[in-house]
Amino acid sequence: MAQNHFPREFNAINRYTIRAMLWLNGFAHITIGLALAVSVAMFTWLFFLDVRIAFAANNLVHGFLNALGTLMLLWSISALISAEIRYLMGAKLEVETFIEVAMVLVLRKLIIMPVQEVTPDPMEVVLWVGAGLMLGLTFVLVRWGQKQQTD
Repeated sequence: MAQNHFPREFNAINRYTIRAMLWLNGFAHITIGLALAVSVAMFTWLFFLDVRIAFAANNLVHGFLNALGTLMLLWSISALISAEIRYLMGAKLEVETFIEVAMVLVLRKLIIMPVQEVTPDPMEVVLWVGAGLMLGLTFVLVRWGQKQQTD
């Protein structure tokens, strides 16, 4: 890449800065990977805790919905781990991964709404459903655009 916007005297500093930023970026991705691994352990633990609480309280429907919500969080973490692995192997980060995660999180919110302690008002439900529909439309448009590029 041409460096026409820097004086020639700064080339050594520029190379050092780029190396330092690459190292820092690598460290950041290691930290992200470790945080995602810890998240997997935490959400797995939370899932089994939800199941145990559901059986102890004899409220299987409530417990099932909570456990399903936790599994959806675990799936989201898994999708982010897959994206991180692909990135570390040299692939580009794909926006559709993040749209999928957002769609799952909105769906999770809609699933656990009936078992929340505070009943949501109808406007809140409409907003969440609208967000889900907009994310779905965005996902379809992104996929359609990718298909158009390959054809």
